[in-house]
Amino acid sequence: MTSASPVASEQALYIEGVAGSLSSFLSGQRDVMATVSPDVDPLIGSISTLVTGGKRLRALMCYWGWRGAGGPAGDADIVTAGCALELFQAAALIHDDIIDRSDTRRGGPSVHKRFSQLHETNGWALDSEHFGDAAAILTGDLCLSFSEEAFTGLGPRAVSGSPARRIFNLMRAEVMAGQYLDILEEVAGPVRDRAGSVDRARSIIRYKSAKYSTEHPLALGGALAGASTELLAGYSGFSLPLGEAFQMRDDVLGVFGDPATTGKPAGDDLREGKRTVLVGFALNQASAAEADYLDRMLGNPELAEEDVARIRHLMVDCGALDATESLIAQLSTDAFEALERLPLDALPLQALGELAEAAVSRAA
Repeated sequence: MTSASPVASEQALYIEGVAGSLSSFLSGQRDVMATVSPDVDPLIGSISTLVTGGKRLRALMCYWGWRGAGGPAGDADIVTAGCALELFQAAALIHDDIIDRSDTRRGGPSVHKRFSQLHETNGWALDSEHFGDAAAILTGDLCLSFSEEAFTGLGPRAVSGSPARRIFNLMRAEVMAGQYLDILEEVAGPVRDRAGSVDRARSIIRYKSAKYSTEHPLALGGALAGASTELLAGYSGFSLPLGEAFQMRDDVLGVFGDPATTGKPAGDDLREGKRTVLVGFALNQASAAEADYLDRMLGNPELAEEDVARIRHLMVDCGALDATESLIAQLSTDAFEALERLPLDALPLQALGELAEAAVSRAA
């Protein structure tokens, strides 16, 4: 049996540390919530379930940003930072699934769906769907509060005005702005200029996903380790195009991915009305009649499988899929070229390269 590489070994220890930190933190919060009422335990349970899975991309970007800036392996603060990022992502996912009316997450029921099922199982009064949404909103808010509490636990490194605090605050604000731009485009997109649809979709990707998935976590780890302004700028040159490519890959999988691999029904992004870069290219490159058809179908929750198949064919035939893949390839090239220019030791350089490759080449 071959031994794990130094990168894999170090990452495994870090991921184990983050998982343990999350478990310990949420166990303490469960004890606090129990003093309120045993009835609120499902809120903590939902958060615990959600943070148990996932790729830990944001935590790992933070870790290697820390290591690249000279931070030592095994430091408790970088584990705490990873815990805070995972809690923030969980909060964003909970709210995102409500906004998108998505009933699945990572192959299982989303948080609002779990609460709806709890309502139905117990035969409670009034509307189960409304209860599910309301309970999930509160769970997401609680998770967001936990993220802040965990980050504050870093002490002096996270005080007001510190580089790490500024990055953490900006990350949270930009995600909310990006989410709003996303829902705005869903309702306003059909009456807006189609020629600008790709640019608007890229702006949404940048602020809703790319910055908080890769750019800000990498910079956060660097800032916690005392990275210079020049290194942080270099981090951004690598991580921002990587984050955009990562999200575009996700959007392609949302239409063309295998549900058995992605954990979501095929075509769900179309049913949710997502106006992605892929959709933007299709609206621009398809015939007028096909673009009108796509506009009508987007956001239809009852979209049939034959309609999903027709839209896939449309996107392939008009060149929208190829255009999106070309953009992913260009952004990936930009990211890898920027990575080569970073003045990092071999280990963090290799680790970031492997994370980048996994992000843009994934099937789920």
